[in-house]
Order: sequence, then structure tokens, then C-alpha cells
Amino acid sequence: MPFYRITYNEKFRFSTLHNYGCSFNCPVCSYKLHSGAGGKPGRHHPKPSRFLSEEEMKGILLSVQLARVNFMGGEPSIAVELPELLAFSKKCLSVKTFLGHTNGSNIPMANLDGANVGLKAWDEKVHMRYTGKNKWKIFDNFARAHASGMELKANVVYVPGLVDVDQVEAIAEWISRLSKDIPFHIMGYIPVPGQKYTRPTQEQMETAVKICSRHLKTVNSSHLSPDEAKNIYSRDDRFKVRILIDTCE
Repeated sequence: MPFYRITYNEKFRFSTLHNYGCSFNCPVCSYKLHSGAGGKPGRHHPKPSRFLSEEEMKGILLSVQLARVNFMGGEPSIAVELPELLAFSKKCLSVKTFLGHTNGSNIPMANLDGANVGLKAWDEKVHMRYTGKNKWKIFDNFARAHASGMELKANVVYVPGLVDVDQVEAIAEWISRLSKDIPFHIMGYIPVPGQKYTRPTQEQMETAVKICSRHLKTVNSSHLSPDEAKNIYSRDDRFKVRILIDTCE
């Protein structure tokens, strides 16, 4: 689905375009923390009243001083307008383009400088159960994106009992074969209502970081509580943005 929201961070001079919808349906997705019953968009993520036109988005981006344009979601790469917006950002605005987060199902892309890719699971059966999608399409896309020269970051959600530390390490080891310099972020699972999985302990998180640091040069982590996740905008000045337009308001 298309984009519905554009924000601007004056300090770092970037705008972020948000799309609605995703090509995965992950039961443990943290977006479900902001949802109504059954994981359907609720009070925090209502369906937009309308979606933004290409010309509308271009005009808004021209109205601010930019060094970078980010695209997020949902899954930003499913937006049909994305290729045109990437081309506009590079050729007309002369700025860097980045997928702030993506499941990796549509990279690399023309005029896209970089992406932060969520790699869900190493075990193929777990990946299929987790996402409903084939693991190797995603991992092959990541490898092709790296070969194309894109700036890549990778992340994984550590879900004890589903994506355990052995799978987290296996992903880190696989990434290291491409480059030990690719940054890797381990996110502690935030319990989603209706799911049986529990949040990892601080000790488990520290162990995961230590193990993955054997393979990659830059490994960090986040271990947010549900309340912290819902209020991340107050914790990091990269998230302190001005809303330029939001069709959910």
C-alpha cells in the first residue's frame, strides 16, 4: 500500500515517508503492540483516511532542507510509488536514500543507497512459520544488495523459544562471509499479546552480543520494555520529528 505520513528531523536534516501495510505477517511483530484485537490496526495505527499522491509527496520534500530521505513502514518496498520517489530524491533533491527498515524482499533497488534489513530466522522451517516467506529469497537479496555496493545494516529479533541464540549467531556468521564490517543489531523480543514467547533476560542479551561479536566487528543491542517501545520518540533525538503530513490524524 502507498505512503500516508511524512515527518522531518531538523537536527539531522532527514525526512521519513511511512507506508501502510507489509508483505509479511509475523505473529511476533512489535507493530502489534500498537494494534487492536487480532493484530489489526487499532487506535495507534488506524487505516489512513487517504494515501498521498506522488506530486503531494514531492512538493512536501521540496519544502524542507534535506540531506537524506528515509522510507519506512510497514514494509516500504511494497509501495508502488517508491521507485519514482527514489529517483526524485537522487536526481532532483541530490540526497541520500535509505530504507529505515525493510524485510529485504525487494532489494537491491535503483537509486537506493542503503537499507536496514531485518533478517528473521536462520532455520528454514522457522522462517516460513514466522513470515510465510522463503528464507533464501531474503538472504539472497541481502547478498545481492551487498554486491551492488549498497550500505547495509542488519538486525534480528531474539525470541527465546522461536529464534534462539544459535539462530542469531548463525545469521551473524553468514553475514560475516559477506563482510565483517556490516553492523548487526540484536533486538530483544517485546512480548506481543496472544503470543507464548517471553522477553529475553539481560543475561541472554549480553550472551548473544558476545557470541555474535566473534563474527562481526560491530554488534549492538536494544532491550526495550513494551512501555519503552511505545515511547521511543522520547528516548532518542533521531525520533524527535515534526509531522509534515499525516492522513491518519
